[in-house]
Amino acid sequence: MQQVTVRVPASTSNLGPGFDCLGVALRLYDQVTISRGRERPAGTMVRSAARAFFERSGRRVFPFACSISGEIPESRGLGSSAAVRLGVIHGLNELAERPLQRQEIFEICARLEHHPDNAAPAAYGGFNVVRGGHRQMFTVSAQLHFVLFIPNFEIATADARRLLPARVDHLRAVENCRNACAITAAFASREYEKLRGAFADHLHQPFRKKLIPFLDKVIAAAESAGALGAFLSGSGSTICAITLRAAEKVSQAMLAAARSEGARTIITSADNRGARIITSPQSAIRNPKSPNGSAD
Repeated sequence: MQQVTVRVPASTSNLGPGFDCLGVALRLYDQVTISRGRERPAGTMVRSAARAFFERSGRRVFPFACSISGEIPESRGLGSSAAVRLGVIHGLNELAERPLQRQEIFEICARLEHHPDNAAPAAYGGFNVVRGGHRQMFTVSAQLHFVLFIPNFEIATADARRLLPARVDHLRAVENCRNACAITAAFASREYEKLRGAFADHLHQPFRKKLIPFLDKVIAAAESAGALGAFLSGSGSTICAITLRAAEKVSQAMLAAARSEGARTIITSADNRGARIITSPQSAIRNPKSPNGSAD
């Protein structure tokens, strides 16, 4: 039986004002193992990713089993669905003798996700600016820490998008453009201190506060504790702070401000490599430990 395991990083997207166009890969991973030859029931997400792979590659459909394990919490705005989809497509691509290039795999995942801001960093690593199928990636220094405040509740992306208004004020849209450009310039130049004050958003965060009532308090607490800034990660519920120093202090301040039962924090850094094959048909372990978990 042929088997391949793919390791895919989590991602934080939007970064405040960069709605649907900015994202960073994080050193928090899921592992997706694809085994050829014995088909087992799979969730909707796995089936749709497989169908998209076989359609794009033109390869003959073959039976497979999929198992998923890892650290990325589901429905928390950290790219869990992009990680699963990329893992499935990369794994099938490897077993099918690599008919698709990485760019094609990214394009499939972005289409399935309906937006590319998680798919790009998960696929390529680093800080990504995306525009449709076009993207630019910049590596991120290990000195930059990402403090993830993860509440004990999920938010469906579709629910969060329904809260967004059809129109926004022109001046506020201009400020979002300025801030998104400033964030991009800071990451591209690695002048991270210039991120301070650039995470303010008017396109989605003010409306999603209905789902996360302590959002403003947690952001303010993180900044008071020394963070360069903080923002809602994706559509939430995770709140991400970025800091060059005192990451533990920032973490404790965020927890204290929210007073949310069951919440936790993770301190991590950026992943600059993206999705990787960690075992292949040639190097697979004979009796791998079968991860728990599933995708749906």
